[in-house]
Amino acid sequence: MAFQGIHYAECVRAFILLLIFLLHAASPLPAQPADLDTWVARAQNQFDVPGIAVAVVKDGKVVLAKGYGTRNLARPGAVDPHTLFGIASNTKAFTAAALAILVDEGKLDWDDPVQKFLPQFQLADAYPSREVTIRDLLSHRTGMGLGAGDLLYWPDTTFSRAQAVSAARHLPLVSSPRSRYAYNNLGYVVAGEVVAAASGMPWEQFVRERIFKPLGMNETRITSDGLDPATGNVAVPHSKGWRLVGTLRPLAPTRDAVWAAAAGIKSNVSDLTKWVTLQLEGGKLPNGAALFSRKQAAEMWSAQIPVPIREPIPALKSTRPNFSAYGLGWFLRDYHGRKIVTHTGGLTGMVSLTLLVPEEKLGIIVLTNQEETGAFQSIGDHLLDYYLGLPVTDWTSAYAENTAKTRREANEKEAKAFGARIPNTQPSLPLSSYVKQYTDPWYGKASIELRDSGLYLRFLGTPSMHGQLEHFHLDTFIVRWQDPTIPDAYVNFAHRIDGSVAGFRMAAISDLADFSFDYHDLRFAAPKLEPEKE
Repeated sequence: MAFQGIHYAECVRAFILLLIFLLHAASPLPAQPADLDTWVARAQNQFDVPGIAVAVVKDGKVVLAKGYGTRNLARPGAVDPHTLFGIASNTKAFTAAALAILVDEGKLDWDDPVQKFLPQFQLADAYPSREVTIRDLLSHRTGMGLGAGDLLYWPDTTFSRAQAVSAARHLPLVSSPRSRYAYNNLGYVVAGEVVAAASGMPWEQFVRERIFKPLGMNETRITSDGLDPATGNVAVPHSKGWRLVGTLRPLAPTRDAVWAAAAGIKSNVSDLTKWVTLQLEGGKLPNGAALFSRKQAAEMWSAQIPVPIREPIPALKSTRPNFSAYGLGWFLRDYHGRKIVTHTGGLTGMVSLTLLVPEEKLGIIVLTNQEETGAFQSIGDHLLDYYLGLPVTDWTSAYAENTAKTRREANEKEAKAFGARIPNTQPSLPLSSYVKQYTDPWYGKASIELRDSGLYLRFLGTPSMHGQLEHFHLDTFIVRWQDPTIPDAYVNFAHRIDGSVAGFRMAAISDLADFSFDYHDLRFAAPKLEPEKE
């Protein structure tokens, strides 16, 4: 007996094999990949990361929360699920959630002008000052440039939050509002002040009382104030210097009170699993109450402005999204047919990842105490592929290759600029003529001194920003900062008609410089000499 040309026995055998396959395919995955420890160890070794914490939430349950390595190379102590890390820009989603709560309560609207709550808020032009909304702040579309404003609070400065917000009027705009995406921390600093104005309590207090407390995030802190790595379960930042090739060393934590609403939260994977679960549940707390409504949850995960898509190296080709956008406190993209809601965070010596796949009820958290991103990227993608049932990919090698390419291209570009250097030139004036106190309308004051070794530059509001000026050519120098985590920069002097020094402009010498070192926005002017009285 045959059935469509296949013998009956063969048909039965094929049916049994199909049944076995279907039963195997339907069986649940183990809660975590068996080779996870191997993958974490590979990433840790490849990118030289002292400590890593990893957590996964799946279908409403915490299926993984684990620490690896050490909190501090100088004072060993094991990382565990309760070790606090700086989560940096992953803080932005908390600020967005705080505003969502206020939207639900009718105290503000996403499209309210910022000046409704902060009448003193000003940008460089009257039109955007009047028209920029809360939604614009949170989606990086105010017209301010990439990283504009960061040098007023990072590296650690003496400026207050009020000064940082007030100084925004002096920052050059690069576009009109809502016309272009440009990632910007200052928008979230301002958004934190909107939370304070609309709620009647400081951003810090609001987040503690209205978000941390209901979620039971009892170990999470705001800012590094009061955290003692010597006695507490606290990860210490580590860096090899801004080129990421020096000797790895522990650093003092960033003082981040001024920009807390953009990057100030310190948390651990134990507490962050509660936050991720809330997000995957559309704002619903474990007791059934809503921290914020599903309507606002959807709003925060809705595309507000497109984010340009870069072409990755071949080894990372499968990570290239078909769409990329920014929502309200979250990046949005796709991966193998799923919507990804994600954010990363970066401070000096610490980088981190939060990644959500809403339709899979999957959340991934990776925290590290070293500033190379390849570790959290490779671990995050390995976990993502595992829970989506995708083939195993050697993400560690792929991200290592990408890092090497980025460094190589930046170094080649820098070498080309040095190759174009005009040889055998001298500054146009005696070095003593450059010794002055200079003022930038946004940043404030910097001074140039004359030492035995030559000119020396100091940023007076940033204690760690001081260094030797090395002559490059003509009236251009390079500042070699004493702090190896601060990227070197060109310093180019201009002159008045009478030949005196008018001021100087700056630019990073390498593409490896973090975008927060927005040297190009600075316009330092020398004081004008008063005419002598007869």
